[in-house]
Amino acid sequence: MGDFNVALVIVAAVVSVLVLLVSVYLLINYQHPDDANQAYFPKLVVILGITVAVLSILMLPADVANRQACRRAIYSGACSLTLPMKTLWLAVYIADAVLVFLVIPFAMFYYEGDQDKSVGKRLTSALLWVAVSAVVCGLILGILYGLVGKVDFTVRHLSSAVETFPNSFTSFSSGQPCISTSPRQCSAYTAPANSQTTWTMRATFPEYVVALATIVGSVLFTIFGGVGIACLPLGLIFSFVRRPKAVITRSQYIKEATELGKKARELKKAAEALHQEERSGNKGRKWRKNVKALGKELVLLEDDMKALEEMYPQGEQAEATWALTVLGYIGKLLFGVVGLIISIAWVAHIVIYLLIDPPLSSFLNEIFIKLDGVWGLLGTGAFAFFCFYLLIAVIAGEMMLGLKLVFITIHPMKWGGTLMNSFLFNVGLILLCSISVIQFCATAFAYYAQATAAQEIFGHTLQSLRGIKYLYKYNVFQYGFVALAILTLFYYAIFGWRKRKPTGRFQLSN
Repeated sequence: MGDFNVALVIVAAVVSVLVLLVSVYLLINYQHPDDANQAYFPKLVVILGITVAVLSILMLPADVANRQACRRAIYSGACSLTLPMKTLWLAVYIADAVLVFLVIPFAMFYYEGDQDKSVGKRLTSALLWVAVSAVVCGLILGILYGLVGKVDFTVRHLSSAVETFPNSFTSFSSGQPCISTSPRQCSAYTAPANSQTTWTMRATFPEYVVALATIVGSVLFTIFGGVGIACLPLGLIFSFVRRPKAVITRSQYIKEATELGKKARELKKAAEALHQEERSGNKGRKWRKNVKALGKELVLLEDDMKALEEMYPQGEQAEATWALTVLGYIGKLLFGVVGLIISIAWVAHIVIYLLIDPPLSSFLNEIFIKLDGVWGLLGTGAFAFFCFYLLIAVIAGEMMLGLKLVFITIHPMKWGGTLMNSFLFNVGLILLCSISVIQFCATAFAYYAQATAAQEIFGHTLQSLRGIKYLYKYNVFQYGFVALAILTLFYYAIFGWRKRKPTGRFQLSN
């Protein structure tokens, strides 16, 4: 079948099915018991969102493998039987944008609607909010596309006079590669400065939608990813440092449990007060601020309860439970050390390959190529792992900033305790940032991912769009990513080893 890689198609189909099954598994095991046997539409959206996000990350390694299927073609156009990766990229990212800006907001508005209202009123309210959002987004996209939806490629015009075809090639050498008698004086070498010009063409609308979604995602990715690339491994390491060193006594347990009980009653009263305000229609700025503060206090309370249970295991298997707790913290230390190595490799690669011009080394690109030489899919697997690590770092960064900053709503992901609105929020964040992760990886691993459809979209079109190209020309996102990673490192070096002090009495803001 020529260049057509049957194995690639089979692997793509099998992986797609596995990703779907993993998405269902994550939903079942992370969902909160209160959402069992209900909220089926949000659950469907979560499964679809996780599947699209994971497949979008896996498509870049598939794009690289797809290119390898054409390695014997004289030029890429001669290889017409491989997967239509550019079409697949655009389809996946249009689906990504629809999920992020339409479907997930609708599901969140419906899920968080007043439970006392009928299903019809909740649907109407959610549709109204989404319709307004769609109109606003459509107007913005249409206006921007009409005004600046063009691509400016910098090209150099070269021309040459006609020379008589030589009868012998013996006069050519490395010092004299051209027909001209002057050494190394081909037209490309002697082209004047004014031969450089700009070639303008209009971008396709799907590519423009992907580009703007990438910009929005890149801002979030730079903030959350920059913080997360440092706090993900350091959080695990300092969790080991702050671990409980021994089992507490029963009297200590009763004292701590009593304090947590008082805290829980305070939060319950605050929640009831906020619910009363909601029923009376008083849902202003102060109410939203109090809801966010209450949510963070609940997360901290749950963490304190879990820590107390770890320090005083109960039941017939108390000793085994304590042993598992100790092993769990050792596992956090090991994963933290491995994660720290990966984070350092990421930051070092960004600095020496993207920020320094010319690059000092291709670094990770060379490692992936050598791994491919050992076994065909080894380099591709390592490449996919580094991309996934960035997505996990984004979630870690969002969780950390959500606990530290008042204006960021926290949406914790907990095994067996994740409410569907938190699920939807985090899936939306992953979907939005997955576009930027792919663009970031396509740029960071340009040498390894060269001649791929992803590089054509993200490496040429995106970086040449009017008004956007300067963000990539001057590496704004890369500098921001590294700067936030360094600041987070200093934060953990100063405060990371300290145990969190119990919060005082919780009061609603007046």
